[in-house]
Amino acid sequence: MSDYFGKLTDRMENYREEVLSTKPMVCAQRAVYTTESYQEHIDQPVVLKRAHMLENILKKMNIFIEANTLIVGNQASANRSAPIFPEYAMDWVINELDEFEKRDGDIFYITEETKQQLRQIAPFWKHNTTKERGLAAMPPSSKLFYDLGIIKAEGNITSGDAHIAVDYGHIMTKGLKEYRDRTVQMMESLDLTNYKNMKKSYFYTSILIVIDAVVAFAKRYADLAFDMAQKEADMKRSEELREIARIMNKVPYEPAESFHEAIQAMWLVQLVLQIESNGHSLSYGRMDQFLYQFYKNDLETGLITEEAACELLTNLWIKTMTINKIRSWAHTQFSAGSPLYQNVTIGGQTVDKKDAVNPLSYLILKSVAQAKLPQPNLTVRYHAGLDDRFMKECTELIRLGIGMPAFNSDEIIIPSFLERGISEEDAYNYSAIGCVEVAVPGKWGYRCTGMSFLNFPKSLLIAMNDGVDPKSGVKVVNGVGHFKTMVNFDDLMKAWDVIIRDFTRHSVIIENACDMVLEEDVPDVLCSALTEDCIGRGITIKEGGAVYDFISGLQVGIANLADSLAAIKKCVYEDKKISRDELWNALMTNFSEEDGERIQNILIEEAPKYGNDDDYVDLLGTQAYRSYIDEVVKYPNTRFGRGPIGGTRYAGTSSISANVGQGLGTMATPDGRNAFTPLAEGCSPTHAMDQHGPTAVLKSVSKLPTKEITGGVLLNQKITPQVLEKEVDRMKLIAMLRTFFNRLKGFHIQYNVVSRDVLLDAQRNPEAHRDLIVRVAGYSAFFNVLSKMTQDDIIERTEHIL
Repeated sequence: MSDYFGKLTDRMENYREEVLSTKPMVCAQRAVYTTESYQEHIDQPVVLKRAHMLENILKKMNIFIEANTLIVGNQASANRSAPIFPEYAMDWVINELDEFEKRDGDIFYITEETKQQLRQIAPFWKHNTTKERGLAAMPPSSKLFYDLGIIKAEGNITSGDAHIAVDYGHIMTKGLKEYRDRTVQMMESLDLTNYKNMKKSYFYTSILIVIDAVVAFAKRYADLAFDMAQKEADMKRSEELREIARIMNKVPYEPAESFHEAIQAMWLVQLVLQIESNGHSLSYGRMDQFLYQFYKNDLETGLITEEAACELLTNLWIKTMTINKIRSWAHTQFSAGSPLYQNVTIGGQTVDKKDAVNPLSYLILKSVAQAKLPQPNLTVRYHAGLDDRFMKECTELIRLGIGMPAFNSDEIIIPSFLERGISEEDAYNYSAIGCVEVAVPGKWGYRCTGMSFLNFPKSLLIAMNDGVDPKSGVKVVNGVGHFKTMVNFDDLMKAWDVIIRDFTRHSVIIENACDMVLEEDVPDVLCSALTEDCIGRGITIKEGGAVYDFISGLQVGIANLADSLAAIKKCVYEDKKISRDELWNALMTNFSEEDGERIQNILIEEAPKYGNDDDYVDLLGTQAYRSYIDEVVKYPNTRFGRGPIGGTRYAGTSSISANVGQGLGTMATPDGRNAFTPLAEGCSPTHAMDQHGPTAVLKSVSKLPTKEITGGVLLNQKITPQVLEKEVDRMKLIAMLRTFFNRLKGFHIQYNVVSRDVLLDAQRNPEAHRDLIVRVAGYSAFFNVLSKMTQDDIIERTEHIL
């Protein structure tokens, strides 16, 4: 099975080993150069300050070219080193300097010299970061939700442009030169007596600074490659270095004319965008579409072979793994495994509604299989016309157990986009962004999801407790009574409806406070320049420059909410096996007092559970979720009415590993879950509660109002490798996927193909399983880098058979 897709070339095998064996360090270079530039340009408009910052970093940061690579560009002073972005947050950096190596998961190493560098610049950033300003901008009544862990938004106020993809096809075919020429043209047409045009002139000037800085950055690599070629004794490698020098003197400023040039142009832009901003989920888009013509032309002219093209792709995937990000420990629990969520999308349909799969689609599958890495995140766009041959290739990749590919469905996403006012051409060109969220590359504003995390089970407990958080004893809102006085189930549902609508409003306030600060403090120039139509409008993404701008927060613990409501309705109000007082006391004592075990067993064993195709519980969950969905659409985002189509919100379930972090702050819940243990992940069922097979799970998930959850409906499934050993079983999987997407109108699905025994052995003997990859949520990660709590969460997921 491991040889089905072939193996890496020797050089790429060596390069992969070199990258993966490199210790993840903390790098201070970007932080030092950012501070230096901010101090030097302290009187400049912020957009110019940001442009000079990027220029300074690209000019001074260390660069290198590894012995085995054909593609060049590094994010930090060493591969897998994580830069610090001081403009977003420095408090946790300083507070955790001595703790990075002691973490339970996502360990980073740091030298004493780096610690000293960071301590030296820290005073400049005191009360001067987006995190501090974002928290200060939150009204006290809403910040309370943040402080109590009901609504979390740390990833928003400590990160830049994220959950976005630029139009790499346009960049490759036109080059940054076209963006520069258009900027000059727009700038020359401005009437500066209009103060709004003066602001535009600052933005246009910043674009010119940044594009010139990227060109100079590329030339640094060209010069380095040429110097290395002069000294290289191996003639073949010397020629390769000369070719790298030629390419870097050309792209990404000039249009690419070959497959190699196109990939290098894409990588350098991808890299610089992540140097400019620490926002994650920066995705590649529909790579098999915009790269195919380069691949096809090179094959036809004999400039490249399929094997050489595959090596370039594996080279790109290894390069993608060199990018790293360090988060605060509190935020790490929401993003376990140091994911960057860099997504590649293949398959789907063309604008004229034909199957878009081409030979490069197959080659990308093959290259991802050979590289066997958790990055990039590979997504296949499913549609009814996707042929079985391609589906079979996808199942072969699934068998490798790297959690890829994930599937997103054209059958639900395209109609959802069309209903929201997205043009047909753009709707058919959507791609996955980050985990399972979707957007149109190069035309969508930042953060199509991930604005904040709202804890549904904790919200239910507060609704039951008359608006008081039972963990802290703090009253957060005015409730409608205590559960112990609710004489019927409808009273509880009314309390939930009132509370979750109020909480939704506070989540919007928190998100708006974050966005206002990000707009004012950290406009990202290059990302805006590469997003339509920021240049045409003369404003950044955060000011409303994108063609489309829809966003979503993420709702955590959907299955726990459904199971809790079903347990209360069935066990308390209908069967009367537990009194209201007994249940409440059991929750407050974590089922530890006398009779607690009996009550917990009744809740777990005698109430219907989400994931088993039981309308009793499934429709309760949908009804409860409906309150949030209907409420959140009332509140536009901060770009509404400023240019983009949309400017509104929708729901999303792609909660990454937040189910673990938010579970740590949540007391026992009425579904029988113990206090401070993980919540259910994404829209997947609670562990071991889905007992009627995978088809029943798919049916339960399909009852959610999927078309309205455009932020992503994330479904994880776990099967053992033995399940897919026979071809007949792989065909069963394909048939099940087709039913889920064609008939049930599912949004997304992905698979962990690993046995419980292997995972347990990996915990005991991590060195024997160094390459073990698991699907955490909407992304994959090496199992060994995860915290034990996250590992345990994955181990406990239900194993299905087909």
